[in-house]
Amino acid sequence: MMMKAKEIKNLSVEDLNKKLQELKKDLFMLRMQHATNQLDNPMRISATKKDIARIKTIIREKETNV
Repeated sequence: MMMKAKEIKNLSVEDLNKKLQELKKDLFMLRMQHATNQLDNPMRISATKKDIARIKTIIREKETNV
Protein backbone atom coordinates (compact mmCIF):
# COMPACT_ATOMS: atom_id res chain seq x y z
CA MET A 1 0.00 0.00 0.00
CA MET A 2 2.10 2.87 -1.27
CA MET A 3 1.03 6.31 -0.19
CA LYS A 4 0.81 9.13 -2.69
CA ALA A 5 2.64 12.39 -1.99
CA LYS A 6 -0.63 14.32 -2.40
CA GLU A 7 -2.28 12.22 0.32
CA ILE A 8 0.65 12.80 2.66
CA LYS A 9 0.81 16.58 2.08
CA ASN A 10 -2.81 16.95 3.19
CA LEU A 11 -2.06 15.48 6.64
CA SER A 12 -0.97 17.54 9.65
CA VAL A 13 2.50 17.11 11.14
CA GLU A 14 0.96 15.30 14.14
CA ASP A 15 -0.82 12.83 11.83
CA LEU A 16 2.37 12.37 9.83
CA ASN A 17 4.31 11.51 12.98
CA LYS A 18 1.66 8.92 13.94
CA LYS A 19 1.79 7.42 10.46
CA LEU A 20 5.59 7.39 10.63
CA GLN A 21 5.51 5.39 13.88
CA GLU A 22 3.04 2.91 12.33
CA LEU A 23 5.26 2.44 9.29
CA LYS A 24 8.35 1.90 11.46
CA LYS A 25 6.49 -0.83 13.37
CA ASP A 26 5.37 -2.37 10.07
CA LEU A 27 8.94 -2.31 8.76
CA PHE A 28 10.17 -4.03 11.92
CA MET A 29 7.53 -6.76 11.56
CA LEU A 30 8.33 -7.19 7.86
CA ARG A 31 12.03 -7.60 8.67
CA MET A 32 11.21 -10.17 11.35
CA GLN A 33 9.03 -12.11 8.90
CA HIS A 34 11.78 -11.92 6.28
CA ALA A 35 14.37 -13.23 8.75
CA THR A 36 12.15 -16.21 9.61
CA ASN A 37 11.26 -16.87 5.94
CA GLN A 38 7.57 -16.08 6.51
CA LEU A 39 7.41 -13.01 4.25
CA ASP A 40 5.36 -13.58 1.08
CA ASN A 41 6.34 -10.40 -0.76
CA PRO A 42 9.83 -9.01 0.00
CA MET A 43 9.07 -5.92 -2.12
CA ARG A 44 6.87 -4.69 0.74
CA ILE A 45 10.03 -3.90 2.72
CA SER A 46 11.33 -1.48 0.10
CA ALA A 47 7.86 0.05 -0.42
CA THR A 48 7.56 0.66 3.33
CA LYS A 49 11.03 2.23 3.42
CA LYS A 50 10.05 4.57 0.58
CA ASP A 51 6.84 5.55 2.39
CA ILE A 52 8.89 6.34 5.51
CA ALA A 53 11.27 8.49 3.46
CA ARG A 54 8.34 10.24 1.75
CA ILE A 55 6.73 11.09 5.09
CA LYS A 56 10.02 12.29 6.60
CA THR A 57 10.58 14.54 3.58
CA ILE A 58 7.14 16.13 3.88
CA ILE A 59 7.52 16.61 7.65
CA ARG A 60 10.82 18.37 6.99
CA GLU A 61 9.26 20.56 4.30
CA LYS A 62 6.45 21.58 6.65
CA GLU A 63 8.91 22.37 9.45
CA THR A 64 11.11 24.57 7.25
CA ASN A 65 8.16 26.44 5.68
CA VAL A 66 6.74 27.57 9.02
